Amino acid sequence: MSVGGGQGGSSVSDEEWERFLRESVDGAPGAPEEPSARARVVARRLRENPGKPETWRAYSPARPKRRKAWYAVGLLSAVALLVVAVDPGRVAGWFGAGDGAGEPLAAESERPGGPPSAETALRPSLEEPFRGSPAARWASGTVGITVPAAKATGWMSTAQVEQALNRTRDFLAASSLDPGVLRGERPGRAIALINPRQQDVKDFLSTAFRAPDEENNPLLLFSRFDDARVRLVGDEVRTRGRITYREGERGALQVAADVTYVYPVTPAAGGGEVARTVVRREVVVNWDDPAKVVTVPGTLSLVSYSVDMTNGGCGAVTGYLTPQFGAEQPVDAGAGRRVDPYDRSTPMDERMRKSAGEECGTATRS
Repeated sequence: MSVGGGQGGSSVSDEEWERFLRESVDGAPGAPEEPSARARVVARRLRENPGKPETWRAYSPARPKRRKAWYAVGLLSAVALLVVAVDPGRVAGWFGAGDGAGEPLAAESERPGGPPSAETALRPSLEEPFRGSPAARWASGTVGITVPAAKATGWMSTAQVEQALNRTRDFLAASSLDPGVLRGERPGRAIALINPRQQDVKDFLSTAFRAPDEENNPLLLFSRFDDARVRLVGDEVRTRGRITYREGERGALQVAADVTYVYPVTPAAGGGEVARTVVRREVVVNWDDPAKVVTVPGTLSLVSYSVDMTNGGCGAVTGYLTPQFGAEQPVDAGAGRRVDPYDRSTPMDERMRKSAGEECGTATRS
């Protein structure tokens, strides 16, 4: 499956996207202002019930919370992968052709009870970039992201919930799987799905791509590599994760996505060496009722977003994932906590709390 699999095509030109994004920030010059959905509801109620005062109010969208944790890959020796312990009995029969894995894993329907089992110390290659990692048995692209069955929730009907879940998955694809974005391009289609009435998010996005820093880092939401330094190996990104939903404040449909992405990369200059960058993101969004919250219909409001990144860079913020290869990787990345990036059994909240205050921890494998 291709990197952007499941995302779907778009008939909107780049110029139209740019105009949309520009007008979302500045407003269309000279354009008349159409009454908001809330205003239209108010007007209709006043016509139907003259003399009855309106007693409800509109709320601003949620102010999102941002959290992050970076990890480097600690090595026992100057090789590309950490050699880990292995259970020969369990692994026997798993490894054959292809990535060195057996049957693909079933879709993730709930949080696993523990980390994946240890793999043999098989090094990745240009032909088999996921070999020697749990991702060898994962699905590709959006196929690895479990989307639950829809049912009416909050202000949305079953059909509307289904559409919102699909659009949330589209946002994940546009922000973390789109081939152009992975090559370092601006994630215009993902940004277009974000409620432009979230002023703090607009400010964050403006700064993150113009002058990224610790607090305004596009990697919190988007996966981007500098294609002058590295390139992706093949056209697959392996994924594992799931989407859940519930009713949020003021009847909103609140959708949470917890997904781990595995990106195999090689130096742009050549040489054939392959490393992997592992990014786990949890994104929580509201699909708000336009009659109650200041929003643009068809867009999501960010509630929170967390990122846990392995072999993506622990130094100065550049706005790009900056994986290290071979001898570049430290024997011990630091005194921080040691983490298995493939372990999805620990909730992101707990992982963020444990890594609070650490500049860069150490991942046990990549």
